[in-house]
Amino acid sequence: MTDETSYQRGLELAEAGRYQEALACIQDHLLKVPDDAQALNDIGAILHCLGRSQEAIDHLVRAKTLRGNCAEIVWNLAEAYLAEGEAKETAQLFDEMERIDILNIDVLNRTANVFLNQNNMADAIELLHRSLMLMPEQEILKPIIEVIRSKRPKVAFFCKAGQEQKSLADLFEFIETRFPVRHFERDYQSLISVVDGHLREPDEVYELMKSCDISWFEMCGELVVNVSKLPKVCKNIVRVYNRDLSEIWIRKVQWDNIDVVIVVGDSSVKDALLRHAPGIESRTQVIAIQDGVNLDKFKFIDRRRGKNIACVDGLSVYKNPMFVLQCMQKLHYIDPDSRLFFAGNFENKVLEDYLRHMVYTLGLMDVVFFDSWQEDMNSWLQDKHFIFCCSVVENRAIGLLEGMACGLKPAVHNFPGAELIFPREFLFNISEEFCEQILSDEYEPERYRRFVQRNYDLKDKLNQVNSILIQLESELQLQQTTSSLCSGT
Repeated sequence: MTDETSYQRGLELAEAGRYQEALACIQDHLLKVPDDAQALNDIGAILHCLGRSQEAIDHLVRAKTLRGNCAEIVWNLAEAYLAEGEAKETAQLFDEMERIDILNIDVLNRTANVFLNQNNMADAIELLHRSLMLMPEQEILKPIIEVIRSKRPKVAFFCKAGQEQKSLADLFEFIETRFPVRHFERDYQSLISVVDGHLREPDEVYELMKSCDISWFEMCGELVVNVSKLPKVCKNIVRVYNRDLSEIWIRKVQWDNIDVVIVVGDSSVKDALLRHAPGIESRTQVIAIQDGVNLDKFKFIDRRRGKNIACVDGLSVYKNPMFVLQCMQKLHYIDPDSRLFFAGNFENKVLEDYLRHMVYTLGLMDVVFFDSWQEDMNSWLQDKHFIFCCSVVENRAIGLLEGMACGLKPAVHNFPGAELIFPREFLFNISEEFCEQILSDEYEPERYRRFVQRNYDLKDKLNQVNSILIQLESELQLQQTTSSLCSGT
Protein backbone atom coordinates (compact mmCIF):
# COMPACT_ATOMS: atom_id res chain seq x y z
CA MET A 1 0.00 0.00 0.00
CA THR A 2 1.07 3.60 -0.62
CA ASP A 3 1.60 5.94 2.32
CA GLU A 4 -1.73 7.61 1.67
CA THR A 5 -3.54 4.29 1.30
CA SER A 6 -1.98 2.94 4.50
CA TYR A 7 -3.00 6.04 6.41
CA GLN A 8 -6.55 6.01 5.02
CA ARG A 9 -6.92 2.31 5.81
CA GLY A 10 -5.80 3.03 9.38
CA LEU A 11 -8.48 5.68 9.78
CA GLU A 12 -11.17 3.30 8.48
CA LEU A 13 -10.07 0.57 10.89
CA ALA A 14 -10.11 3.01 13.79
CA GLU A 15 -13.60 4.14 12.82
CA ALA A 16 -14.68 0.49 12.97
CA GLY A 17 -13.16 0.07 16.43
CA ARG A 18 -10.32 -2.16 15.22
CA TYR A 19 -7.69 -0.09 17.00
CA GLN A 20 -4.79 -2.54 17.00
CA GLU A 21 -4.92 -2.98 13.22
CA ALA A 22 -5.40 0.76 12.76
CA LEU A 23 -2.33 1.39 14.89
CA ALA A 24 -0.15 -0.78 12.67
CA CYS A 25 -1.33 0.97 9.50
CA ILE A 26 -0.69 4.50 10.78
CA GLN A 27 2.65 3.47 12.32
CA ASP A 28 3.65 2.27 8.87
CA HIS A 29 2.62 5.66 7.43
CA LEU A 30 4.65 7.56 10.07
CA LEU A 31 7.78 5.57 9.31
CA LYS A 32 7.76 7.24 5.92
CA VAL A 33 6.24 10.63 6.91
CA PRO A 34 7.37 11.16 10.52
CA ASP A 35 6.34 14.84 10.69
CA ASP A 36 2.69 14.36 9.71
CA ALA A 37 1.01 16.23 12.59
CA GLN A 38 -2.48 14.92 11.77
CA ALA A 39 -1.24 11.33 11.70
CA LEU A 40 0.57 11.85 15.01
CA ASN A 41 -2.68 13.17 16.47
CA ASP A 42 -4.65 10.22 15.11
CA ILE A 43 -2.21 7.63 16.42
CA GLY A 44 -2.29 9.40 19.77
CA ALA A 45 -6.08 9.08 19.84
CA ILE A 46 -5.84 5.38 18.93
CA LEU A 47 -3.25 4.69 21.62
CA HIS A 48 -5.48 6.46 24.14
CA CYS A 49 -8.41 4.23 23.13
CA LEU A 50 -6.16 1.19 23.65
CA GLY A 51 -5.41 2.35 27.20
CA ARG A 52 -1.84 3.32 26.30
CA SER A 53 -2.25 6.96 27.21
CA GLN A 54 1.38 7.60 28.15
CA GLU A 55 2.47 6.61 24.65
CA ALA A 56 -0.40 8.72 23.31
CA ILE A 57 0.96 11.75 25.15
CA ASP A 58 4.35 11.42 23.44
CA HIS A 59 2.73 11.47 19.99
CA LEU A 60 0.27 14.25 20.84
CA VAL A 61 2.95 16.52 22.30
CA ARG A 62 4.92 16.13 19.08
CA ALA A 63 1.80 16.80 17.01
CA LYS A 64 1.12 19.97 19.03
CA THR A 65 4.69 21.13 18.50
CA LEU A 66 4.26 20.72 14.74
CA ARG A 67 0.70 22.08 14.42
CA GLY A 68 0.43 24.59 17.25
CA ASN A 69 -2.94 25.33 18.85
CA CYS A 70 -5.03 22.91 16.78
CA ALA A 71 -8.23 22.36 18.78
CA GLU A 72 -8.41 18.62 18.08
CA ILE A 73 -4.80 17.99 19.13
CA VAL A 74 -5.03 20.13 22.28
CA TRP A 75 -8.26 18.41 23.33
CA ASN A 76 -6.86 14.92 22.74
CA LEU A 77 -3.73 15.81 24.71
CA ALA A 78 -5.84 17.04 27.65
CA GLU A 79 -7.78 13.77 27.66
CA ALA A 80 -4.58 11.70 27.56
CA TYR A 81 -3.06 13.69 30.41
CA LEU A 82 -6.20 13.19 32.50
CA ALA A 83 -6.21 9.45 31.83
CA GLU A 84 -2.67 9.30 33.24
CA GLY A 85 -3.60 11.41 36.27
CA GLU A 86 -1.34 14.24 35.09
CA ALA A 87 -3.63 17.01 36.30
CA LYS A 88 -0.98 19.77 36.37
CA GLU A 89 -0.10 19.15 32.73
CA THR A 90 -3.80 19.17 31.86
CA ALA A 91 -4.36 22.47 33.70
CA GLN A 92 -1.45 24.06 31.85
CA LEU A 93 -3.47 23.65 28.63
CA PHE A 94 -6.54 25.49 29.90
CA ASP A 95 -5.55 29.06 28.97
CA GLU A 96 -4.84 27.90 25.44
CA MET A 97 -8.08 25.91 25.37
CA GLU A 98 -9.95 29.04 26.45
CA ARG A 99 -8.34 31.09 23.69
CA ILE A 100 -9.42 28.59 21.01
CA ASP A 101 -12.87 28.26 22.63
CA ILE A 102 -12.81 24.56 23.59
CA LEU A 103 -12.58 24.89 27.39
CA ASN A 104 -15.68 23.63 29.22
CA ILE A 105 -16.79 22.93 32.77
CA ASP A 106 -16.59 19.16 32.30
CA VAL A 107 -12.83 19.08 31.74
CA LEU A 108 -12.31 21.66 34.50
CA ASN A 109 -14.33 19.68 37.03
CA ARG A 110 -12.75 16.35 36.08
CA THR A 111 -9.27 17.82 36.44
CA ALA A 112 -10.21 19.34 39.81
CA ASN A 113 -11.36 15.87 40.91
CA VAL A 114 -7.97 14.40 39.97
CA PHE A 115 -6.28 17.10 42.04
CA LEU A 116 -8.53 16.27 44.99
CA ASN A 117 -7.67 12.58 44.71
CA GLN A 118 -4.01 13.64 44.89
CA ASN A 119 -4.81 15.74 48.00
CA ASN A 120 -3.90 18.88 46.06
CA MET A 121 -6.54 21.23 47.42
CA ALA A 122 -4.85 24.39 46.14
CA ASP A 123 -5.10 23.54 42.45
CA ALA A 124 -8.47 21.84 42.87
CA ILE A 125 -10.12 24.93 44.34
CA GLU A 126 -8.66 27.16 41.61
CA LEU A 127 -10.19 25.02 38.88
CA LEU A 128 -13.56 24.85 40.64
CA HIS A 129 -13.60 28.66 40.90
CA ARG A 130 -12.75 28.86 37.21
CA SER A 131 -15.54 26.42 36.43
CA LEU A 132 -18.01 28.55 38.42
CA MET A 133 -16.94 31.64 36.51
CA LEU A 134 -17.62 29.78 33.28
CA MET A 135 -21.02 28.61 34.48
CA PRO A 136 -22.20 30.26 37.74
CA GLU A 137 -25.36 28.10 37.88
CA GLN A 138 -23.41 25.10 39.21
CA GLU A 139 -24.80 25.21 42.75
CA ILE A 140 -23.38 21.76 43.47
CA LEU A 141 -19.84 23.17 43.35
CA LYS A 142 -20.34 25.72 46.12
CA PRO A 143 -20.52 23.25 49.06
CA ILE A 144 -17.58 21.33 47.58
CA ILE A 145 -15.51 24.51 47.45
CA GLU A 146 -16.51 25.32 51.02
CA VAL A 147 -15.39 21.91 52.27
CA ILE A 148 -12.03 22.26 50.51
CA ARG A 149 -11.60 25.80 51.84
CA SER A 150 -12.29 24.67 55.41
CA LYS A 151 -9.48 22.11 55.23
CA ARG A 152 -6.84 24.61 54.12
CA PRO A 153 -4.62 26.75 56.42
CA LYS A 154 -6.42 29.39 58.48
CA VAL A 155 -5.33 32.96 57.75
CA ALA A 156 -5.46 35.85 60.23
CA PHE A 157 -5.40 39.42 58.84
CA PHE A 158 -4.07 42.34 60.85
CA CYS A 159 -4.84 45.66 59.21
CA LYS A 160 -5.82 49.17 60.20
CA ALA A 161 -9.54 49.79 60.10
CA GLY A 162 -11.32 52.23 57.83
CA GLN A 163 -10.09 53.33 54.45
CA GLU A 164 -7.08 51.00 54.51
CA GLN A 165 -9.32 47.97 54.76
CA LYS A 166 -11.62 49.26 52.01
CA SER A 167 -8.68 49.59 49.64
CA LEU A 168 -7.86 45.93 50.28
CA ALA A 169 -11.37 44.62 49.57
CA ASP A 170 -10.37 42.78 46.38
CA LEU A 171 -7.42 41.12 48.11
CA PHE A 172 -9.54 40.06 51.08
CA GLU A 173 -12.29 38.68 48.85
CA PHE A 174 -9.80 36.69 46.77
CA ILE A 175 -8.17 35.06 49.78
CA GLU A 176 -11.44 34.49 51.66
CA THR A 177 -12.82 32.41 48.76
CA ARG A 178 -9.79 30.09 49.08
CA PHE A 179 -8.86 30.00 52.77
CA PRO A 180 -10.66 30.32 56.12
CA VAL A 181 -9.97 33.92 57.18
CA ARG A 182 -10.29 35.88 60.40
CA HIS A 183 -9.77 39.64 60.71
CA PHE A 184 -8.39 41.39 63.76
CA GLU A 185 -10.74 44.35 64.05
CA ARG A 186 -9.61 46.18 67.17
CA ASP A 187 -7.17 49.08 67.45
CA TYR A 188 -4.03 47.00 67.86
CA GLN A 189 -1.80 50.01 68.54
CA SER A 190 -3.63 50.69 71.80
CA LEU A 191 -3.68 47.01 72.70
CA ILE A 192 -0.14 45.82 72.05
CA SER A 193 2.98 46.28 74.12
CA VAL A 194 5.77 43.95 75.18
CA VAL A 195 6.77 43.45 78.80
CA ASP A 196 9.69 41.08 79.40
CA GLY A 197 9.24 39.60 75.96
CA HIS A 198 5.52 38.88 76.36
CA LEU A 199 2.42 40.63 75.09
CA ARG A 200 0.55 42.25 77.91
CA GLU A 201 -2.88 40.93 78.76
CA PRO A 202 -5.22 40.58 77.04
CA ASP A 203 -2.93 39.24 74.33
CA GLU A 204 -5.69 38.84 71.76
CA VAL A 205 -3.32 39.28 68.84
CA TYR A 206 -1.05 36.47 69.95
CA GLU A 207 -3.99 34.21 70.75
CA LEU A 208 -5.39 34.77 67.26
CA MET A 209 -1.99 33.96 65.78
CA LYS A 210 -1.90 30.70 67.77
CA SER A 211 -5.32 29.72 66.46
CA CYS A 212 -4.33 30.29 62.82
CA ASP A 213 -1.72 28.86 60.49
CA ILE A 214 -0.76 32.05 58.63
CA SER A 215 -0.76 35.61 59.97
CA TRP A 216 -0.81 38.47 57.47
CA PHE A 217 0.31 41.90 58.72
CA GLU A 218 -0.64 44.83 56.53
CA MET A 219 1.92 47.61 57.26
CA CYS A 220 1.23 47.31 60.97
CA GLY A 221 4.29 49.12 62.32
CA GLU A 222 5.15 48.43 65.94
CA LEU A 223 2.78 45.48 66.01
CA VAL A 224 5.09 43.60 63.66
CA VAL A 225 8.09 44.52 65.83
CA ASN A 226 6.37 43.17 68.92
CA VAL A 227 5.11 39.88 67.53
CA SER A 228 8.44 39.20 65.79
CA LYS A 229 10.06 39.04 69.26
CA LEU A 230 7.70 36.36 70.52
CA PRO A 231 7.97 32.57 70.09
CA LYS A 232 6.89 31.70 66.56
CA VAL A 233 3.48 30.02 66.44
CA CYS A 234 2.54 30.28 62.75
CA LYS A 235 3.74 31.37 59.34
CA ASN A 236 4.05 35.16 59.14
CA ILE A 237 3.64 37.47 56.16
CA VAL A 238 4.35 41.21 56.33
CA ARG A 239 3.34 43.48 53.47
CA VAL A 240 5.11 46.84 53.31
CA TYR A 241 4.80 49.93 51.16
CA ASN A 242 7.41 52.40 50.01
CA ARG A 243 6.51 54.97 52.64
CA ASP A 244 7.03 52.38 55.41
CA LEU A 245 10.71 52.13 54.56
CA SER A 246 11.57 55.38 56.31
CA GLU A 247 9.89 54.26 59.54
CA ILE A 248 11.99 53.22 62.53
CA TRP A 249 10.02 49.99 63.05
CA ILE A 250 11.42 48.53 59.82
CA ARG A 251 14.85 48.29 61.46
CA LYS A 252 13.52 46.84 64.73
CA VAL A 253 11.76 43.77 63.36
CA GLN A 254 13.36 40.37 63.99
CA TRP A 255 13.02 39.30 60.36
CA ASP A 256 14.08 35.72 61.11
CA ASN A 257 10.57 35.21 62.52
CA ILE A 258 8.91 36.50 59.35
CA ASP A 259 8.49 33.96 56.55
CA VAL A 260 7.67 36.30 53.66
CA VAL A 261 7.90 40.06 53.13
CA ILE A 262 5.74 41.29 50.27
CA VAL A 263 6.95 44.64 48.96
CA VAL A 264 4.18 46.57 47.24
CA GLY A 265 5.83 47.95 44.14
CA ASP A 266 8.54 47.25 41.63
CA SER A 267 12.18 46.22 42.01
CA SER A 268 13.19 49.76 43.03
CA VAL A 269 11.01 49.51 46.15
CA LYS A 270 12.53 46.12 46.98
CA ASP A 271 16.02 47.59 46.56
CA ALA A 272 15.05 50.44 48.91
CA LEU A 273 13.92 47.92 51.55
CA LEU A 274 17.24 46.09 51.27
CA ARG A 275 19.02 49.39 51.93
CA HIS A 276 16.85 50.35 54.91
CA ALA A 277 16.97 46.87 56.46
CA PRO A 278 20.47 45.53 55.73
CA GLY A 279 20.71 41.75 55.65
CA ILE A 280 16.95 41.21 55.48
CA GLU A 281 17.19 39.07 52.34
CA SER A 282 19.37 36.51 54.15
CA ARG A 283 16.83 36.29 57.00
CA THR A 284 13.53 36.08 55.15
CA GLN A 285 12.02 35.83 51.68
CA VAL A 286 11.44 39.23 50.03
CA ILE A 287 9.07 39.40 47.05
CA ALA A 288 8.02 42.52 45.11
CA ILE A 289 4.43 42.52 43.81
CA GLN A 290 3.03 45.63 42.15
CA ASP A 291 -0.58 46.64 42.75
CA GLY A 292 -3.14 45.65 40.15
CA VAL A 293 -6.45 46.99 38.85
CA ASN A 294 -9.73 45.13 39.00
CA LEU A 295 -10.67 45.72 35.39
CA ASP A 296 -14.21 44.45 36.01
CA LYS A 297 -14.84 47.38 38.35
CA PHE A 298 -13.47 50.18 36.20
CA LYS A 299 -15.50 50.92 33.13
CA PHE A 300 -13.66 52.04 30.04
CA ILE A 301 -15.03 55.08 28.22
CA ASP A 302 -13.63 55.98 24.81
CA ARG A 303 -13.83 59.65 25.75
CA ARG A 304 -12.68 62.71 23.86
CA ARG A 305 -9.96 64.94 25.20
CA GLY A 306 -11.38 67.34 27.80
CA LYS A 307 -10.43 69.72 30.59
CA ASN A 308 -11.08 67.83 33.84
CA ILE A 309 -8.07 66.56 35.77
CA ALA A 310 -8.34 64.01 38.59
CA CYS A 311 -5.94 63.63 41.50
CA VAL A 312 -6.67 60.60 43.72
CA ASP A 313 -5.38 58.55 46.68
CA GLY A 314 -5.62 61.07 49.47
CA LEU A 315 -4.14 64.41 50.54
CA SER A 316 -0.94 63.80 52.50
CA VAL A 317 2.59 65.18 52.40
CA TYR A 318 3.63 62.00 50.58
CA LYS A 319 1.23 62.90 47.76
CA ASN A 320 2.88 66.32 47.41
CA PRO A 321 -0.37 68.30 46.86
CA MET A 322 1.58 71.57 47.18
CA PHE A 323 3.38 70.84 43.91
CA VAL A 324 0.07 69.74 42.38
CA LEU A 325 -1.34 73.20 43.04
CA GLN A 326 1.75 74.90 41.64
CA CYS A 327 1.43 72.85 38.44
CA MET A 328 -2.25 73.70 38.28
CA GLN A 329 -1.53 77.41 38.72
CA LYS A 330 0.82 77.29 35.74
CA LEU A 331 -1.76 75.40 33.64
CA HIS A 332 -4.54 77.81 34.65
CA TYR A 333 -2.45 80.74 33.40
CA ILE A 334 -2.20 79.05 29.97
CA ASP A 335 -5.64 77.42 29.86
CA PRO A 336 -8.20 79.01 32.22
CA ASP A 337 -10.82 76.34 31.40
CA SER A 338 -8.89 73.41 32.95
CA ARG A 339 -10.22 72.10 36.26
CA LEU A 340 -8.60 69.99 39.01
CA PHE A 341 -10.54 67.60 41.27
CA PHE A 342 -9.05 65.96 44.36
CA ALA A 343 -10.55 62.69 45.64
CA GLY A 344 -9.34 61.85 49.12
CA ASN A 345 -9.31 62.97 52.72
CA PHE A 346 -6.87 65.46 54.22
CA GLU A 347 -4.10 63.87 56.28
CA ASN A 348 -4.61 66.46 59.03
CA LYS A 349 -6.13 69.86 59.70
CA VAL A 350 -2.82 71.72 59.32
CA LEU A 351 -2.34 70.43 55.77
CA GLU A 352 -5.97 71.17 54.92
CA ASP A 353 -5.68 74.78 56.09
CA TYR A 354 -2.47 75.25 54.13
CA LEU A 355 -3.86 73.81 50.89
CA ARG A 356 -7.05 75.82 51.07
CA HIS A 357 -4.93 78.91 51.72
CA MET A 358 -2.81 78.09 48.65
CA VAL A 359 -5.92 77.70 46.50
CA TYR A 360 -7.07 81.15 47.63
CA THR A 361 -3.74 82.96 47.23
CA LEU A 362 -3.10 81.39 43.80
CA GLY A 363 -6.54 82.46 42.60
CA LEU A 364 -7.76 78.91 41.99
CA MET A 365 -11.03 79.01 43.99
CA ASP A 366 -13.15 78.20 40.91
CA VAL A 367 -10.55 75.86 39.44
CA VAL A 368 -9.59 73.41 42.22
CA PHE A 369 -12.17 71.26 44.05
CA PHE A 370 -11.79 68.96 47.06
CA ASP A 371 -14.31 66.13 46.72
CA SER A 372 -13.15 63.99 49.71
CA TRP A 373 -12.82 60.20 49.62
CA GLN A 374 -14.97 58.49 46.97
CA GLU A 375 -16.67 55.18 47.72
CA ASP A 376 -17.37 54.72 44.01
CA MET A 377 -14.20 55.87 42.29
CA ASN A 378 -15.35 54.44 38.96
CA SER A 379 -18.36 56.77 38.82
CA TRP A 380 -16.34 59.75 40.04
CA LEU A 381 -13.81 59.30 37.22
CA GLN A 382 -16.43 59.15 34.43
CA ASP A 383 -16.37 62.89 33.63
CA LYS A 384 -12.58 63.25 34.06
CA HIS A 385 -10.02 63.24 31.24
CA PHE A 386 -6.61 63.15 32.94
CA ILE A 387 -5.24 61.37 36.01
CA PHE A 388 -2.56 63.42 37.80
CA CYS A 389 -0.01 62.53 40.49
CA CYS A 390 2.87 64.47 42.10
CA SER A 391 3.70 61.95 44.81
CA VAL A 392 7.25 61.98 46.18
CA VAL A 393 7.06 58.24 46.83
CA GLU A 394 4.29 56.32 45.11
CA ASN A 395 3.07 53.76 47.62
CA ARG A 396 0.00 52.90 45.60
CA ALA A 397 0.24 53.73 41.93
CA ILE A 398 -3.10 51.96 41.84
CA GLY A 399 -5.04 55.24 41.68
CA LEU A 400 -3.21 56.26 38.53
CA LEU A 401 -3.65 52.83 36.99
CA GLU A 402 -7.36 52.79 37.77
CA GLY A 403 -7.73 56.10 35.98
CA MET A 404 -5.85 54.75 32.98
CA ALA A 405 -8.12 51.69 32.97
CA CYS A 406 -11.07 54.08 32.58
CA GLY A 407 -9.33 55.75 29.62
CA LEU A 408 -7.76 58.77 31.35
CA LYS A 409 -4.38 60.04 30.19
CA PRO A 410 -1.80 59.99 33.01
CA ALA A 411 0.51 62.85 34.00
CA VAL A 412 2.98 61.57 36.61
CA HIS A 413 5.64 63.46 38.53
CA ASN A 414 8.93 61.58 38.12
CA PHE A 415 9.17 60.01 41.59
CA PRO A 416 11.87 57.37 42.26
CA GLY A 417 10.99 54.23 40.31
CA ALA A 418 8.26 55.89 38.22
CA GLU A 419 9.99 54.88 34.99
CA LEU A 420 9.61 51.22 36.02
CA ILE A 421 5.82 51.58 36.21
CA PHE A 422 4.88 54.07 33.48
CA PRO A 423 6.15 54.86 29.97
CA ARG A 424 8.55 57.82 30.04
CA GLU A 425 6.26 59.93 27.88
CA PHE A 426 3.81 60.22 30.81
CA LEU A 427 6.44 61.46 33.29
CA PHE A 428 7.30 65.09 33.98
CA ASN A 429 9.86 66.87 36.17
CA ILE A 430 8.74 70.51 36.16
CA SER A 431 5.39 72.27 35.92
CA GLU A 432 6.07 73.42 32.35
CA GLU A 433 6.39 69.78 31.25
CA PHE A 434 3.12 68.98 33.05
CA CYS A 435 1.38 71.70 31.05
CA GLU A 436 2.81 70.35 27.81
CA GLN A 437 1.40 66.91 28.57
CA ILE A 438 -2.06 68.19 29.40
CA LEU A 439 -2.22 70.53 26.40
CA SER A 440 -0.84 67.99 23.92
CA ASP A 441 -3.20 66.89 21.15
CA GLU A 442 -2.18 63.27 21.74
CA TYR A 443 -5.03 61.54 23.54
CA GLU A 444 -5.57 57.77 23.16
CA PRO A 445 -7.95 56.30 25.78
CA GLU A 446 -7.86 52.75 24.35
CA ARG A 447 -4.09 52.72 24.59
CA TYR A 448 -4.16 53.68 28.29
CA ARG A 449 -6.60 50.87 29.02
CA ARG A 450 -4.52 48.32 27.10
CA PHE A 451 -1.40 49.32 29.05
CA VAL A 452 -3.13 48.40 32.32
CA GLN A 453 -4.57 45.18 30.88
CA ARG A 454 -1.16 43.99 29.75
CA ASN A 455 0.86 45.00 32.79
CA TYR A 456 -1.32 45.54 35.86
CA ASP A 457 -4.34 43.24 35.70
CA LEU A 458 -5.32 42.51 39.31
CA LYS A 459 -5.89 38.83 38.50
CA ASP A 460 -2.21 38.41 37.70
CA LYS A 461 -1.13 40.13 40.92
CA LEU A 462 -3.54 38.10 43.06
CA ASN A 463 -2.22 34.92 41.50
CA GLN A 464 1.24 35.95 42.68
CA VAL A 465 -0.11 36.37 46.21
CA ASN A 466 -1.86 33.01 45.91
CA SER A 467 1.43 31.35 44.96
CA ILE A 468 2.97 32.63 48.20
CA LEU A 469 0.09 31.25 50.28
CA ILE A 470 0.29 27.91 48.46
CA GLN A 471 4.03 27.79 49.14
CA LEU A 472 3.40 28.33 52.86
CA GLU A 473 0.61 25.74 52.74
CA SER A 474 3.07 23.19 51.33
CA GLU A 475 5.59 24.01 54.06
CA LEU A 476 2.91 23.54 56.73
CA GLN A 477 1.92 20.18 55.26
CA LEU A 478 5.55 19.08 55.25
CA GLN A 479 5.92 20.15 58.88
CA GLN A 480 2.83 18.15 59.83
CA THR A 481 4.09 15.08 57.96
CA THR A 482 7.53 15.32 59.58
CA SER A 483 5.97 15.81 63.01
CA SER A 484 3.74 12.74 62.52
CA LEU A 485 6.71 10.61 61.45
CA CYS A 486 8.79 11.75 64.42
CA SER A 487 5.95 11.00 66.87
CA GLY A 488 5.28 7.65 65.24
CA THR A 489 1.62 8.43 64.49
